[in-house]
Amino acid sequence: MTSTIFKILENEKIASKTYRMVLGGDTGEIKNPGQFVNIRLEGFYLRRPISVCDYSEKTLTLIYKTVGNGTEFMSTLPEGYELDILTGLGNGFNTELSGETPLLVGGGVGAPPMVNLCKKLVAEGKKPSALLGFKTKDDVICVDELASAGASVLTVLESEGTVVTDALPFLSYSYFYACGPMGMLKAMSGLMKTPGEYSFEQRMGCGFGACMGCSCKTKNGFKRICREGPVLSSEEIIWEEM
Repeated sequence: MTSTIFKILENEKIASKTYRMVLGGDTGEIKNPGQFVNIRLEGFYLRRPISVCDYSEKTLTLIYKTVGNGTEFMSTLPEGYELDILTGLGNGFNTELSGETPLLVGGGVGAPPMVNLCKKLVAEGKKPSALLGFKTKDDVICVDELASAGASVLTVLESEGTVVTDALPFLSYSYFYACGPMGMLKAMSGLMKTPGEYSFEQRMGCGFGACMGCSCKTKNGFKRICREGPVLSSEEIIWEEM
C-alpha cells in the first residue's frame, strides 16, 4: 500500500449516475486485477474505496456510481484536479485457477473490475466470457471494453425481466469470477457449476485492515474484506455470515 498523488485526466458521465475517471500517476503498487484504491476527498472524513477498472504504468481508470455525497462530489471534479489515493489495496483475483474458459460475472458497478481481469486472462491465453447484469439499458457499462479485450459478452436487464441467475444454468465455464451486489452473489452461490471467486462490495473505515470494521467469518477464520479480501474463494465463504 502506498499514498500517491494522481491528477485527473478525464471525469465523464458514461451511464445513469455512473462516471469514468482516468487519472495520471504511479500505479506500481497495483499487482492484480480485482484490487481497489481508497480516495481522499477534501471535506470528507473517510476515504472512498473504488474498484480498479483498468490501469497501465502511468494511468488508472475507475468507474464509479454516485450513491452519496462523496461520490457526488467526485463527479464534479475537473481535469487537472489532484487526488491523494491509497493504491495496492486488497488481494485481487487469482488467474492461475481459471482454466481455459473462465466466466466473468458482473452486476452493476461490479462489472468494471472484470475489464482488467479479462485483459490478464486473454494475455495468459485463456478464452473468457462475460455475463453482465443491469437494471435498465441506461445503466449498461463495460460491454465495449470487455468485448475489445477479447471476451464474448452477454448482457441481461432487470427491466426486460431477466437477471444474471436466469442465464447462469445455460452457460459452460471452467471457473468463475464474480463481483456485484450481495443479493446477486448469494443467489449465484447455489447455481455455480465450478469453484470460483467472489469480490465483495463492503463499507470500510480505514481500507487497509487496521480498524477491523469489515471483518467477516469464513471457513478459514475471520477475514477483513479490505485486507484478506475483497476476493474470497467460493469454497471458504459462509454465506450466513456475509
